[in-house]
Amino acid sequence: MNIVQNLKTSLILTLVLAVVCCGFYPVLVWGLGQGLFPKQANGSLIHDKQGNLVGSALLGQTFTGESYFHSRPSAAGNGYDPTSSGGSNLGPTSKKLSDGMAQNVSDYRKDNGLSDTAEVPADAVTASASGLDPHISVRNALLQAPRVAAKRGLTKDQITALIGKYTDHRFLGFIGEEGVNVLLLNLALDKTIE
Repeated sequence: MNIVQNLKTSLILTLVLAVVCCGFYPVLVWGLGQGLFPKQANGSLIHDKQGNLVGSALLGQTFTGESYFHSRPSAAGNGYDPTSSGGSNLGPTSKKLSDGMAQNVSDYRKDNGLSDTAEVPADAVTASASGLDPHISVRNALLQAPRVAAKRGLTKDQITALIGKYTDHRFLGFIGEEGVNVLLLNLALDKTIE
């Protein structure tokens, strides 16, 4: 009799917890997200002036033209593939990693007209852990600014002002690092968003 009572109690508790944890709680969190933070809850999607979806402020994209700021390298699939998110998992003694970084440093210096001994920001030559990081460092953006300004016929001050506008500052003023959202900055350069 005791076993039957324990089984009945276990089944009832399992059903109650299933309803609460798999039904009520997710609906509550979804509702709060939609009510309090609808843009973030729906992926921080970015639309151009015509209403076309161009990306997410949370996911990086590849930009290669000389008139665009370049994103940091990505090890996610074929560059910023959200279905293949992740790092390369290459260790510090990996020749492939060492050769790839040396090539990235050389390309970055060449693309931005820097000397062969100029220091290059780490985020310009290394992929993030997810491979989807939408930000570059402010220093990286400032080093790319002269190239972008020259190709777009703008002054360095105009480009620097845009970099400042699309810089995400430290949380609470001291947590994390400042970063420039490359997608938003490049769209602003194209004047497809405000």
